[in-house]
Amino acid sequence: MADSELPDCDTPAAVLAFAQRRRAAAQRAEIGVLEAALVWASMHPEESVSTGSTDGAGSTNGLVFGELAVPLAGEGAPLVAEFAPIEFGAALGMSTDSARALVGDALELAHRLTRTWKLVRAGQVPLWKARRLAQLTTTLPLDGADFVDRQLAAFVGRIGWAAIERLVDQARVMFDPEAAEKDRLAAADGRRFDVHTREATHDGTVHVEGVLDLADALDLDTAIRQGAEELAALGATESVDVRRSMAAGELARRQLAFDLRARPATAPRRW
Repeated sequence: MADSELPDCDTPAAVLAFAQRRRAAAQRAEIGVLEAALVWASMHPEESVSTGSTDGAGSTNGLVFGELAVPLAGEGAPLVAEFAPIEFGAALGMSTDSARALVGDALELAHRLTRTWKLVRAGQVPLWKARRLAQLTTTLPLDGADFVDRQLAAFVGRIGWAAIERLVDQARVMFDPEAAEKDRLAAADGRRFDVHTREATHDGTVHVEGVLDLADALDLDTAIRQGAEELAALGATESVDVRRSMAAGELARRQLAFDLRARPATAPRRW
């Protein structure tokens, strides 16, 4: 490594300090790009594409050479000229999708997650985390996004991502119950349970996977755990994981032994 790359870094502490300064500078630069995206969006507002040709009543049709004003963030954020993010991204060597996401995240933070955006600009919240939050809240109503922003304001920089996702889900249930129910039904349609018997390995094992309702999953886990404990009590010395797999088989055989399927009534004899 050339000395010019790490000036005066002749101790471990100096190397760490250099890396911290560079990381902080990179964070500030990323925030600067987001701020530039906001200014660029403000230069290409909805009005910039609503001055095109007029109809017979004198109203505008909202088109300039086929361009529209489009929403890139959630409810309450300003619309932006459709081609503006493409131009911005081209200048930065970004793809169209990445540029739209960048401008959209900037608008979501600046207009709907204002407390989080303030913390980002103060260097108290990593930009990557704020952008991921913005992508989650875009589909929330304005009140829902504000609720998430208020709840997270004090500790968004320290809270785990799973907790953030749960909070966003809570906001969706509270402020957009119809969408929450739609999501629930869509998730329910994705339930499945697959036993890949046609893909058995040479040693006679198969892969099992599934997506279950929470209540069903809890009951299944309890039954398998109890079965593994029973096997251990009977003298099985295998590991817990192996005993759980054995318990799943015992559970299936026990169910088959009951044979609870309804059988057709016996037809009357004909004499």
